[in-house]
Amino acid sequence: MKLKDVLQDVNVINIKGNSDINIESIQYDSREVTKGTLFICVRGFTVDGHNFIEKAIEKGATTFLVEDDIEIEGCTFVRVNNTRETMAKIAHNFYNKPSNKMDIVGVTGTNGKTSITTFLSEILKLTNEKVGLIGTIKINDGDKDIESNSTTPESVDLQKHFNDMVSNGCKYCAMEVSSHSLVLNRVDDVEFKIGLFTNLTPDHLDFHKDLEDYRKAKEKLFYKTSLANIINIDDDRGLKIYENIKNLKTPAYTYGIENNADFKATNIRMDINGVSYHLITPTYEEDIFVPVPGKFTVYNTLGVIATCYMLNIPKEIIVEGLKNTKGVCGRFETVPNDKGISVIVDYAHTPDALENILKTAKEFAKANIITVFGCGGDRDKTKRPVMGSIAQNLSDVCIITSDNPRTENPKLIVEDILKGLDSNNNYKVVMDRKEAIREAIELAKENDIVIIAGKGHENYQIIGNIKHHFDDKEVANEYLSSEYLGNV
Repeated sequence: MKLKDVLQDVNVINIKGNSDINIESIQYDSREVTKGTLFICVRGFTVDGHNFIEKAIEKGATTFLVEDDIEIEGCTFVRVNNTRETMAKIAHNFYNKPSNKMDIVGVTGTNGKTSITTFLSEILKLTNEKVGLIGTIKINDGDKDIESNSTTPESVDLQKHFNDMVSNGCKYCAMEVSSHSLVLNRVDDVEFKIGLFTNLTPDHLDFHKDLEDYRKAKEKLFYKTSLANIINIDDDRGLKIYENIKNLKTPAYTYGIENNADFKATNIRMDINGVSYHLITPTYEEDIFVPVPGKFTVYNTLGVIATCYMLNIPKEIIVEGLKNTKGVCGRFETVPNDKGISVIVDYAHTPDALENILKTAKEFAKANIITVFGCGGDRDKTKRPVMGSIAQNLSDVCIITSDNPRTENPKLIVEDILKGLDSNNNYKVVMDRKEAIREAIELAKENDIVIIAGKGHENYQIIGNIKHHFDDKEVANEYLSSEYLGNV
């Protein structure tokens, strides 16, 4: 593609060098540069891409998008005010505006994004159409799964995935949209058909200055949609978003349990096998069953149903898809065993998510609830004592351990958690996560429930800057084995 076509609708300050040049690829990571690459020099929080220009030249790049006034013989420099912001537009152009060629559903909120996008993609596939998926656990381009390194990829990577989905024949894409991606321009120029808001509770306050700033970041999504916006109005901040956007050109619809919403669940029943409820929509009513227990499942599936309704998916397909879902990896996922105890692994790493899963467990608990959890390092510290208090108050026994400490001292993370606990002696600290899981399973008696929270689908533990293999389900399976228990 010619440089002038890549720069379509871009506000360029000036171009130094040859502007009549072909662009073979675009990259923001100098390690990925090859001959014919347009290298985008992005100023990050810790690294400035302008410092890697020489390295990119060594690897064959001759064209650069920059913010500084730079001139090097034999190279072309396109200067703009903000390379990160411009990168999204350039990626959109370079990949021939792929998001215009699918129905993209963007899901944002603190909790529920992965469950909603998973349920949604399962239902949409029942229409015999190909469906792309972008999220925390994985990316699927319509043909294959790809490892995901963040909830929402950087704009260049995102547009490439969209292009692959279009090439593979995808009609739909279900996509998690993080607050980071909305603030850092990753989803600029993405054509969203539908935007969906789940809920908002304290999280990422190491990035956002406060909850209001966090809410405003989420709200950005709903000014980018063309078909519909769907909002959980049982959430106070969701209600505020709805009030702000209800008069936009794109119509807004609501879902909930407690309030008079467009999509509502009544007569909710729950047990270890799942939830059932009576669904009320603007034009029909239906009985729903989902084999995933929890009040959060009701909310998540209401959001899915509202989305499918807007996409004109027949109700019979919606009901079938929800009834037959296999659930989501690491989201209230049970670890099968023959010991008479329930072992559940969940990704809950925010106060609200932890409270939800523990309250759900209490709904059907016949005996004790034993909770294993920790908090991640180099992340929002304010939630640690809050989560400690929730775990202690909603568990019969609480074992506090390490999560992904990253570059923080794990003992200091635990000290923060302990600030939220009282003198009740129903907790203990076991720093080694594997040992903590072992102790919980050894302690469990028939009909007890063991909750292992915080990591869910993750198969690693980050200590320092190194990822070590660690899978909560694998560890639990090891200690649930007859061979092990027989030797305890």
